[in-house]
Amino acid sequence: MLHKDKVVLITGAARGIGKVSALKLAEEGADVAVVDILPEVEETAREIEKMGRRSAWAVVDISDVDQVREGVGKIRQNLGEIDVLINNAGIVTNIARLTKMTHDAWQREIAVNLSGAFNMIKEVIEHMKVQKWGRIINISSGAATGGLHKQVGYAASKAGILGLTKTVTLEHARDGITCNAVLPGLIGTELVSMMPVEIRDVATRTIPTRRIGEMQEVAYLISFLASERSAYINGVEIPIDGGMMLNTGSLGSRREVGQMHA
Repeated sequence: MLHKDKVVLITGAARGIGKVSALKLAEEGADVAVVDILPEVEETAREIEKMGRRSAWAVVDISDVDQVREGVGKIRQNLGEIDVLINNAGIVTNIARLTKMTHDAWQREIAVNLSGAFNMIKEVIEHMKVQKWGRIINISSGAATGGLHKQVGYAASKAGILGLTKTVTLEHARDGITCNAVLPGLIGTELVSMMPVEIRDVATRTIPTRRIGEMQEVAYLISFLASERSAYINGVEIPIDGGMMLNTGSLGSRREVGQMHA
């Protein structure tokens, strides 16, 4: 088993990529702790236990340092120290042009998407240093490198994740810790399935594979990066987008994208 006897903690695991990844890691032998601001995260933990693996869960706002400390403490009591951290939780629904985005909305998005990842890393990295082994996987986005129309807070926070990732590697690679960023493109999450069909179709035409990615495909990549097999991959950003980054047409301008030929 790829993750036998490892303890994994995944944030944003009540649904979407976080939940699918949690189940994949459990399938491959890990004991998996799941965290989310949504109470439905308990259901993910119960599914993991039905697979014969240990699990623990906590409802946590990862932007709140005290909640992070309390939640991770609860998980440690049940599962022990954390070997693998997957920072998946994030806000994606803060939609407004820069001139219309409120300061509160901007601050909230940075607090969750960027500071939340920082808070989680701070809480678990000391044990990784002591045992000279650890895996940290930060879920960023293609928006980190290409921007995203009407989502300046999201794009900026996900770009910040790349700087956080590289710096953790610079400071802790010698401790046997890897820290890498995964940049999903258009993936078939619950939120994407709720997009208007015409917008989803236009976006799909920007992807060389001409299809939306599956959550399971992202989970496979996360599982590999969480394993011993990825030991010499460190401080990198890995797109998983069907080649979307190769297309110079940006989702930032849907009018222009809509004029592209299939």
